[in-house]
Amino acid sequence: MPVFKPFRGIRPHKDHESTFPTHPLDNFTQSEIAEKAQVEKTYINMIKPYVVSKSKDVDRNLRKIRSTFEELLEEKTLVQDNSSYYLYEQIYPNKQVFRGLLGLASIEDFWNGKIKRHESTIPHRKEKLAHYLEKVNLQAEPVLLTYPSNSKIELLMTHEEKNVPIFNHTDSVGIRHKIWRIDNRLKLQQFKEVIDQIDSFYIADGHHRIGSTALNAKRQKEKNKKHNGTEAYNFVYSFIVSNQSIKIHDYNRIVNNIGDFTTEDFLKELEKYFLIHQKEETPYYPSQKFHISMYLDGKFYSLHVKHDLRSQEMSLDNLDHHLLDKYIIKDILKIEDSDSSDQISYIKGSSSLDGIKLLKEKVDAGEGKVGFGVYPVSFNDMIKISDLKLSMPPKCTFIEPKLVTALLMYDMKQ
Repeated sequence: MPVFKPFRGIRPHKDHESTFPTHPLDNFTQSEIAEKAQVEKTYINMIKPYVVSKSKDVDRNLRKIRSTFEELLEEKTLVQDNSSYYLYEQIYPNKQVFRGLLGLASIEDFWNGKIKRHESTIPHRKEKLAHYLEKVNLQAEPVLLTYPSNSKIELLMTHEEKNVPIFNHTDSVGIRHKIWRIDNRLKLQQFKEVIDQIDSFYIADGHHRIGSTALNAKRQKEKNKKHNGTEAYNFVYSFIVSNQSIKIHDYNRIVNNIGDFTTEDFLKELEKYFLIHQKEETPYYPSQKFHISMYLDGKFYSLHVKHDLRSQEMSLDNLDHHLLDKYIIKDILKIEDSDSSDQISYIKGSSSLDGIKLLKEKVDAGEGKVGFGVYPVSFNDMIKISDLKLSMPPKCTFIEPKLVTALLMYDMKQ
């Protein structure tokens, strides 16, 4: 079984708990980040030297973040708990509930396959994050790990919810966040015993975060002649949830251009692999697996993968994102490395027409030539791909819950 252990969480003092945390930075424009960075006693202000500094001395900027963090700890703007698990729950305006446990997973388990991945990563992003961790030594946003539901864990969490949470706040988008701290020795042992029954964790969200943590750990291990696997750098801050507490949405694509093809020629190329149905100006959300939505020149099309191209066994050829990457991105458009190409941008979907309409808006605004909407990957397919040690193209799964940054943090220098 994979390791999942308690940790000494660092959280904002009660006076700052509603203002210090933030939604992930990729939710904001650069100008919004710059504006938020001016507000003192906030996470974005703490990392201001990294996100808005004009200085090109990156290492100096990162050292400044670390020193500011330590000052906030010293002045009690941030406080550190005793070793604990944390039960974390999100309640959405539509009453949907996501809940799970915050703790530390072992990078050793990531290397030996007990924490399984399903998606490839973009190398330069992983490298940049690893350098950040090396200098700042702070993890502020957990990796989302999942596992098949376990009734004993659910029962313990339900029992814990009867207690008063240490954090209970509704954010600006109407999501209520509740946290319970579990530090009683008997309770810690009870949770450990049932968590130990889990065979594997599966990365649901945060492939780059866990990849960069692993890269940093590898470098620290090489420098540390006394490395034994218990060092703080050898763990990744994680939120574990069962398949009952995640929702997988579509993750769509926009491609900058269609090369030298005319629209008519591009459609003819697509006919090699797809049955094409024109939807005119009506937004089209893929109705099922092996159906892809395309928006080009003001019109929507449904692309149905031809039956002889669909794998009868579980493989990458069973996944729409891979088929899009294989036949359209690589074969027709000749973009060999979709992992790092600046010709492709990724748009989060919503399992509804809203995500497709957003795709249309961006193409209409000139942010790309053609958009593709892809049917969401199922939980079972994600697990099967992980078990087979295969990798989907990057950005295939947009998964809820989306976690708040700096609600709790893990200090790798503790």
